[in-house]
Amino acid sequence: MTGWLRWLRRLLSAALLGAALPSAFAAEPPGRPAPASAKRLLLVTTTMGWRHSSIETAERVIAQLGAAAGSFTVELAAATPPPEPRADATAAQHAQHANERVAYADRVRVVLADKLAAASLSRYDVVAFVNTTGELPLPDPEALIAWVRAGGAFVGVHSASDTLHGFRPYIDMLGGEFHHHRDQVHIEAVNLAPEHPATRHFGARWNLGGLLEEIYLLQNHRRETVQPLLALDRHPHSGEPGYHGLSWCKPFGRGRVFYTALGHNESVWELPAFQQHLAGGIAWVLR
Repeated sequence: MTGWLRWLRRLLSAALLGAALPSAFAAEPPGRPAPASAKRLLLVTTTMGWRHSSIETAERVIAQLGAAAGSFTVELAAATPPPEPRADATAAQHAQHANERVAYADRVRVVLADKLAAASLSRYDVVAFVNTTGELPLPDPEALIAWVRAGGAFVGVHSASDTLHGFRPYIDMLGGEFHHHRDQVHIEAVNLAPEHPATRHFGARWNLGGLLEEIYLLQNHRRETVQPLLALDRHPHSGEPGYHGLSWCKPFGRGRVFYTALGHNESVWELPAFQQHLAGGIAWVLR
């Protein structure tokens, strides 16, 4: 094969590879070393309540987004709980599981004490709570709030709003709190911020590609205190007209906060449109 033919084949291969990637990230091939200017994202996926099966998918997708864009690297704050006992488990197996849960809670405390202590937060540019649940044993909850208020960046995904119910400053920072959900449904979200980097790739409405999703009904959420990005204009189950926030952003002191209630299902995480929604939100909090 002549030299120019080899050159043409390499060019076509590169073009096809770029076309297979989401357009927002095609310029940066995955796996390349992060530039020195890359931001550091702390990805927290520990849980003290329900653990979503999509957590591992979320960890992989967020790491791929950072690598593809070359804009941030990911450090995990994660611990895997023991599996729940089977329905026919014996008393001894239940007792063993109880001991394993205690050990798991200790591991969570160690992980969070290392990553989220006041002195540790300065290592990161953004902290992301992704499908976290329950009363996480943060070493210093007030330090996290103060860090964001002083100019830090915070991202919350799905059950980040089902986290730290007992610590109201966190709920106030996030801008909303999980109240309940019902069966998964098909939705048509209204794009309320067509110029925002998290939503400008959507049309006027987005139906999640026709996928089912678990939709949260929220409390302690007021539209006027945030910049709404995606919302429903009717109740997801009754169909009654009204505002139901799905995604928003907000300044918080000198810092920034982005939240999306989507992300329950693995299939949603695999959607390029959802990945671009999340990447745009991360880009916004990182300015």
